[in-house]
Amino acid sequence: MHRATAELQAGLDVVRAAPHDDGTVELIVRRPATGERDLVEAGELTLDGGLAGDNWSARGSRHTPDGSAELPRQLTVMNSRAAALFAGDRSRWPLAGDQLYVDFDLSEDNLPAGTRIQVGNAVIEVSVEPHTGCQKFTERFGLDALRFLRSPDAAPLRLRGINTRVIEPGAVRVGDRVSKVPVADLAV
Repeated sequence: MHRATAELQAGLDVVRAAPHDDGTVELIVRRPATGERDLVEAGELTLDGGLAGDNWSARGSRHTPDGSAELPRQLTVMNSRAAALFAGDRSRWPLAGDQLYVDFDLSEDNLPAGTRIQVGNAVIEVSVEPHTGCQKFTERFGLDALRFLRSPDAAPLRLRGINTRVIEPGAVRVGDRVSKVPVADLAV
């Protein structure tokens, strides 16, 4: 099931209505191996491995000379409203390949690179590196979806999600609060 551009455009207002300050963790997906997805009610975010039990570190990256994992791409977060827009039924959200799905505004205006976000008991930081659609995303959600992600209306909203890294380890559960860490708290 692939949605046409007109359907995606019609759903933008729902995505734009996501909470800007206090949101909710809607789904946690651990990827133990390539192509595998485990939906979990709770997880542990660690400094070295990201989401415990996820294959981020072992999978590595094609963007590094030695193939090692990239810390700025340790944990990917997607807006749950955007996931619903592309995937439809909640059971299809994990196909996007992200670990955390949140009802929270991930736009550039709301979360510029360097912004820290409290997720459950952990703190993550928004990376400069963009999270863009890939071949797998296109196969799963269609060429219209990939093109739409990159459109002038959609690109600033980061509908594909954001790359982050863990700054403070901690537990995260479905239903936990997601919020920006106030700048004053960072000076401590």
